[in-house]
Amino acid sequence: MFGRLMNLIRGFFSLFIRGLEAQNPHALIEAEKENLRSQIARFNEALANHAAFVERLIRQVKSLGAKEKELAAKIAANIKAGNRQVAGQLALQLQTVKAQLEENKQQLEMAEKTFKDLERSRDVSVREAQAKIEKLQAMVTEAEMMEAQAELQEMAKGMIGGISVAGDTIARAQEVIQERRDKAAGRARVAGNSIDMSGIKMKEAEEQALGEQALAEFSAMYGLDIQTGEALPEAKEGPLAPPLPTEKELGPRQ
Repeated sequence: MFGRLMNLIRGFFSLFIRGLEAQNPHALIEAEKENLRSQIARFNEALANHAAFVERLIRQVKSLGAKEKELAAKIAANIKAGNRQVAGQLALQLQTVKAQLEENKQQLEMAEKTFKDLERSRDVSVREAQAKIEKLQAMVTEAEMMEAQAELQEMAKGMIGGISVAGDTIARAQEVIQERRDKAAGRARVAGNSIDMSGIKMKEAEEQALGEQALAEFSAMYGLDIQTGEALPEAKEGPLAPPLPTEKELGPRQ
């Protein structure tokens, strides 16, 4: 029972964490990058320790090689000097040195091979991890671009629907404005028909009659034909008749 409860709790937290990762994939990628950097740092530290071991073996091989040459020279010198006992002791030491030198050479060869293999495996692992991270980044970028495209399409669809609604609103506004225009035109027509034009027509006729009368008096006074404005041949200027006005006084003929 307790195990089932723990499984349920682990499943709940797994779903919760997965939801957080899905909401922020960039944080997941950065976490993977940081994890890769940490692993590389730890691997490089171990690789450095192994490289130090290789360097110690190299120094031991060099030291044993020098000791081997030194012992060989001493043995030869003691044999020539007739010190066979000393030469024998040095020969035993030389055997031990040779054995150690051979063993160290084998260890050095294996250590160098292991170092190169570890270095190669590190480079391969790093390239593989970086390729996966770059692929993940490309997938995230592609997903974001597709999401943005989907949002733009949804926005465009909403705009099209909004434009159609706006078109209906404009049509209703046109109907209302046209109705107001028709009502205003009708009111203007009714108001125009209700104006009393008889007084205005009478005043216009009166003004026209007075103008004709004044024109007739002017023509008679100056002896002019009322129709053409030419002087009548039988008209004679009397002592009381005023002289005809000149063209300059009358103004230019229209």
